[in-house]
Amino acid sequence: MAGEAGSRLIPRGTPASAAMVAEARRAMAITARINRLGFEEAAEVRTLMAELICRPLDDAFTLIPPFFATGGLETRIGRNVFVNQNCTFYDLGGIEIGDDVMIGPNVSLITSGHPLDPARRRAGVTAAPIVIGANVWIAAGVTVIGGVRVGANSVVAAGSIVTRDVPPDTLVGGNPARVIRILRSGEGGGRDLGDV
Repeated sequence: MAGEAGSRLIPRGTPASAAMVAEARRAMAITARINRLGFEEAAEVRTLMAELICRPLDDAFTLIPPFFATGGLETRIGRNVFVNQNCTFYDLGGIEIGDDVMIGPNVSLITSGHPLDPARRRAGVTAAPIVIGANVWIAAGVTVIGGVRVGANSVVAAGSIVTRDVPPDTLVGGNPARVIRILRSGEGGGRDLGDV
């Protein structure tokens, strides 16, 4: 699993664990408000998302509800970002999304998990960051696991599970995602990623 060696552990029953639970409650209350809004209420969605992450968002930011999150304080979103419907952000380890990123429907960015060792699995929650570079397209149904960096200008094909870093300017796909080919600037459209 990506980030297992580099992840941090938040032990159960500690002040850090209590803060994690409080942040999850705050996030779920805000996302419930987001999820009552429709597509035509984009400005209000943007306002609530800025409240969730405690940072301003530019006017080009678009999120189509529903949206699910267990936090927001560790999420950073660049300019001109598009997030399609039914996405999930678990940001305990930190999520950084660069400028001009497009995130398809049903995408999950999951920075938290549990230790692999069965004796320690219920001892707490592990967390490792996800960093998504500028101008990345994450297609429908992708899951990105904590500890992963997705390089600028890359594309993650629909349905992929990303468990390791993605180099810049690369098309990856599969489970686990692997390099399919290098992308070159100015390429004409070939097959739709649903065909990859």
